[in-house]
Amino acid sequence: MANKTFTVEELSQFNGQNGQPAYVAIDGNVYDMTNVEAWQGGQHHGNVAGKNLSAAILKSPHGKGVLTKLPLVGQLTE
Repeated sequence: MANKTFTVEELSQFNGQNGQPAYVAIDGNVYDMTNVEAWQGGQHHGNVAGKNLSAAILKSPHGKGVLTKLPLVGQLTE
């Protein structure tokens, strides 16, 4: 498990724009979406990278099952 911690402010810098990686937080874990084709440009179905998307994923058709395929880069600290 990755041991880097991110504040909400730090996470917001990883928005997938201007060469930045695209990270999202879900249930306290921070995942790297950079190489996910559906997240190119840091956006996916109205969701934006660099944010806590714990509530948004509950409404997604794929649910949390996709998380096992993603690189875990750290933890979100509130």
